[in-house]
Amino acid sequence: MKSFKYTINGNIYKVVIDRIIDNIADVEVNGTPYKVEMNKPTQKQVITVNRPAQTTLPPIARPQQAAALNSALCSPLPGIILHIDCKVGDTVKKGQKLMVLEAMKMENAINADRDGVVKEIKVNNGDSVLEGADLVIIE
Repeated sequence: MKSFKYTINGNIYKVVIDRIIDNIADVEVNGTPYKVEMNKPTQKQVITVNRPAQTTLPPIARPQQAAALNSALCSPLPGIILHIDCKVGDTVKKGQKLMVLEAMKMENAINADRDGVVKEIKVNNGDSVLEGADLVIIE
């Protein structure tokens, strides 16, 4: 058993890896158990990208910034999905409640961050999610 302490976006996570069998790991994050399927390592490849000299890369994106780039609405904190109030194909308005996330014994409404159409729902009722996990794709 190995124990780690991570700080992600200012939040502290205590991660305990109980055991690993093949590519499945039994992991606890802040006391919540998970079964994690690990990808097999791929061969490393070197890719050369030609960029204009004046191009500067932005700093690492926070989950909210990443959501704007890939049209995914991300979980603002770790928790459990209690219920989903939208379905694929629904037209949603900014601020409309899409689902409820339970975190630290409190129910948190997850609202649409923009107008659009729900293209995909990435979670189900009862799913445990970590901060930054994709919840809904809105286009």
